[in-house]
Amino acid sequence: MASQIHFLDIKGKPLLSRDYKGDIPPNTIEKFPMLLLELENTIDDGEYKPFINDQGINYIFINHNNLYICALTRKNENIMTIIIFLSKMIDVMTQYFKSLEEESIRDNFVIIYELLDEMMDFGIVQTTDFKILKEYITQDYYSLIKSTPTHLVAPPNALTNAVSWRKDGISYKKNEAFLDVVESINMLITAKGQVLNSEILGEIKIKSHLSGMPDLRLGLNDKGIFTSNNNGAGGENGASNSGKNVEMEDIKFHQCVRLSKFENEKIITFIPPDGEFTLMSYRLSLAQFLSKPLILVDCKTKMHKHSRIEIVCTVRAQIKKKSTANNVEVIIPIPDDADSPKFNPEYGSVKWIPEKSCLVWKLKTFPGGKLFTMSAELGLPAVMDDTENILSKKPIKVNFSIPYFTTSGIQVRYLRINEPKLQYQSYPWVRYITKSGEDYIVRTR
Repeated sequence: MASQIHFLDIKGKPLLSRDYKGDIPPNTIEKFPMLLLELENTIDDGEYKPFINDQGINYIFINHNNLYICALTRKNENIMTIIIFLSKMIDVMTQYFKSLEEESIRDNFVIIYELLDEMMDFGIVQTTDFKILKEYITQDYYSLIKSTPTHLVAPPNALTNAVSWRKDGISYKKNEAFLDVVESINMLITAKGQVLNSEILGEIKIKSHLSGMPDLRLGLNDKGIFTSNNNGAGGENGASNSGKNVEMEDIKFHQCVRLSKFENEKIITFIPPDGEFTLMSYRLSLAQFLSKPLILVDCKTKMHKHSRIEIVCTVRAQIKKKSTANNVEVIIPIPDDADSPKFNPEYGSVKWIPEKSCLVWKLKTFPGGKLFTMSAELGLPAVMDDTENILSKKPIKVNFSIPYFTTSGIQVRYLRINEPKLQYQSYPWVRYITKSGEDYIVRTR
């Protein structure tokens, strides 16, 4: 896949390199800064191109913390595969050194070489699982050598087993599996409450505390949720979406899932890694399930030039009455030079954050169907004529979390745990959470 891996500083000076195949001259990387400069001069603003081809050699790179991590190859390789490997490599080294930067590379070059040798062999990826690597590549290198009389450190069995993500001999006094269905809601809402764009980003997360080599089978409420027709996934207020097409996009599984079983029977079976991991992620169009905001915000602003600004904000929880939104935050933009704030919230508390030019209205619990109002007044010592125009371009951001609720209606029917050798009793736990995503925002004009 890759002939060479190079770590370079922001100016393109090599800090550390590993040659796997020997088919590319070692000094080839010296051309990278000039090639990178030429690339930046030819691409448009906002465009991203993570590779350069020069004289039959591919330079595939990513930027991280003022570093360039670059892979060189002669063959016509899959560029995205190499980029994913470089990203995984950064994640592993970040786990080891907390932060991958120029100083940490200089301080830990011995361990980095060991990691590069274990993660890739003759340019072919071997493993990028941090939990497996940390078993035999430790930062306390001298202690490791001392503890092995033969001075040979054998790799864990997980590297040579079919189940490379889990080691043998795991044991717990109480065998439990915790499963979370987490759906993040992104919405773009107009000042009048109309939804312009919306989506659900979902994840099924598992924390596994199970002994031995358990085999798990996960059943969801409807096989049709993975196909073009959903025959029973409940939407908001338990409404059925029968007959509607459900376009589930970007389905991604952890490597432990048996894909052939899923493709043929739509059944999710797997041997889980130990500890926490994301079993599955997906994306859905929220418009299939919901046409109105879960948390509706109506904010009115009145500017008194060279004097003050008045804000009246109303929030309504448009969720089922038996549901409750927790830790609701309404982040309202204000002018940069506003001061002397006065707040009058009907419920919750308001905090002025001058360094971010905003007010944060916090409501710890927000029952479904409830409506609350907050008024605020701030002084404006030096109002410019365009202050109102500048303020209108800043949207309101909303954060919230709703337990025991999924917007798409996905439900876990069962999580069966079977360990054929140990035959222990296990306890699966399931939890549902809907929360705001990175882009749950409300326009102010």
